[in-house]
Amino acid sequence: MLELLYQVLLWYSLAAGLLLTLGGLVGLKPGRFVLALSAGSLAGLLVQLLVSIVLVFSGERAVVSTLEFFGYLIVALLIPVAGAIWALAEPTKWATVILGAALLTIAVMLVRMMQIWTGVNPVTMVGV
Repeated sequence: MLELLYQVLLWYSLAAGLLLTLGGLVGLKPGRFVLALSAGSLAGLLVQLLVSIVLVFSGERAVVSTLEFFGYLIVALLIPVAGAIWALAEPTKWATVILGAALLTIAVMLVRMMQIWTGVNPVTMVGV
């Protein structure tokens, strides 16, 4: 897992997640902008998947468990898709809040994925 890609995805997910959650709470209904923010996170996760596959084929492995890392990554890929389906099925302000919460969930999962890959908690910088 590349540190730069991790940082970009983490801060994007946090910022977009907070923006959507707050926007939904003030009445923003899902539209193109809301779905585009969610799609941005999905695109970044797809890049992370491709980079991770290349890294594994080049011989790198996660310190804790490569299989667990990919499990987290695949579930993280499903979260914005499920949120977008929900938003399209129920286009209320609460769907925007759900998309925001989904992006915040992805941020938490990214921290755990980095912890699995490096063996160090990126928040506290202490070994696992």
